[in-house]
Amino acid sequence: FPDGGGVYSAARSQGRLLAVVGALLLIADLTVTAALSGWSGLSYFNIPILKEHIVWATVGMLLAMGVINWYGPKHSGSFAVTLALPTVIVVLVLIAITAPHLTTHYLERPHENPAQLWVQFVGVILALSGVEAIANLTGVMKLDPDSTTHHPKVARESAKAIWPVAVEVVVGTALLGWAMLSLNPNATVMLSDGAHSMREALHLRSEDTLRFIGEQFGTRSFGALFGQAFGWIVGIVFFFLLVSAANTAIVAMIGLLYMMARDHEMPPVFTQLNRHGVPRLPILIAIGLPVIVIVATANFTALAGLYAIGVVGAITVNVGSCSFNRTLPMKLHDRVLLGITFVILFLVEITLAHTKPDALFFVCCVLGVGLALRAYTLKRSGITTLIVTRQVAEMVSPTLAASMQPRLEEGQRIMVAARGITPVLSYALDEAQLRKASLYVVFVKEIAVYYGAGPIRGRARWQDDSEANAILSLMLKLGCERDIPVMPVYAMSDDPAATILDLAATLGVDFLMIGTSHRLTLTNLLRGNVVTNIAAQLPDTIRLIIYG
Repeated sequence: FPDGGGVYSAARSQGRLLAVVGALLLIADLTVTAALSGWSGLSYFNIPILKEHIVWATVGMLLAMGVINWYGPKHSGSFAVTLALPTVIVVLVLIAITAPHLTTHYLERPHENPAQLWVQFVGVILALSGVEAIANLTGVMKLDPDSTTHHPKVARESAKAIWPVAVEVVVGTALLGWAMLSLNPNATVMLSDGAHSMREALHLRSEDTLRFIGEQFGTRSFGALFGQAFGWIVGIVFFFLLVSAANTAIVAMIGLLYMMARDHEMPPVFTQLNRHGVPRLPILIAIGLPVIVIVATANFTALAGLYAIGVVGAITVNVGSCSFNRTLPMKLHDRVLLGITFVILFLVEITLAHTKPDALFFVCCVLGVGLALRAYTLKRSGITTLIVTRQVAEMVSPTLAASMQPRLEEGQRIMVAARGITPVLSYALDEAQLRKASLYVVFVKEIAVYYGAGPIRGRARWQDDSEANAILSLMLKLGCERDIPVMPVYAMSDDPAATILDLAATLGVDFLMIGTSHRLTLTNLLRGNVVTNIAAQLPDTIRLIIYG
């Protein structure tokens, strides 16, 4: 799936309902991921006042993320890339410090029967979430050299992404787990509340185990001072990493909800954007769901118990859809391997549903509400479509169609970027009339949604956008009255400045007119000023007029 191999796009080829079920399972996973990552991050930071009020501290942090993401995920999303190198270095140092102390002295042969061992195995299946994350990124990966437009491939780039995840899951998790089991369970260790046995300490520090391991083995290798310092380094790095993971889950949930609404699987209100291009209702849901789950559980162990059923269910749907999709160009052994993986994950999902009733109740609530919203959307879609069809029928007339035909022989070309009904539009009409020029009215809909799941189906229509419709319809009407050839141009983009520059160069305009920006200082700081960005990159052959 070069256009995004997440569960929603992979399952959609097998059926719309299956795709929605997979997406809702992923929403359940992302909800718990955001809550769990925020809680774990604060635990790794290990500030006493935060740990005493961990529930409300996590809620406050999630609300702060919501405020930042209200301005779009562009700046918050780059934070994860910055943390990649420090995290790798810390993990490698942690493995290097623990390696000399690895021992099998405290290991015992399992005493449980095979059924109990299977349940324990199911409990540690959580590391698979990295696979779904890589699958969602294939839509924005660099194409392979031998790929074509009709048969795009990202096998080489996706392999570069998935192998580090696989090595970390198989090797890193095994070594760090072995390091934890190499600690003497009967030894005495001092914690902030007094002396405890190592077995008790591991239970008490279960929320920041890697920091505890770093402190213990750092002390054994280089002394108590190094152990405490290294523990703080591990805590700070993993605090920021887990906070970034929570933010990534929130951004992914916003994108997933928006994409389902775009495909008419969720109510149309989910596609309404704020002035920064962020879907209003999805961002409230993406923040509200984790907050509700945290407040309702108020316990780390209970919160962790909700996690696996969502991600395993989503990956099961994803892998099963790929395995049974005969149209995918897949070798037989790959298809068989995916089929075997699907069977194993399906059994894991059934086991989770049987052994974790709270998780089953949680995921059933998400599925129930989501499918109810889908049923309501499908029921109302006929009426919605009828209303849109009438609006389009009323707007389109022979007069308007004739006015959109270019009459370039009469003069130059002027482009005006519209953000609202502002004085710059009147000025552009005056200039076009005086110069006998063609006027291109550009409206760029800013969409700040990051979710690699394929291109938007169909062509974007300005008639379906209420804000663009109001502006462009008015300009067409005024152009007809003043005998000015007005051409409406509508685009959807996450970078309005770059889109306006591209359109200006493509159409070969002589003048580009823009109104002055009225954004607040905080908004300009977070998202940048469109006028400034255009002025810095506009070719010398196009004259820029800033009207204010």
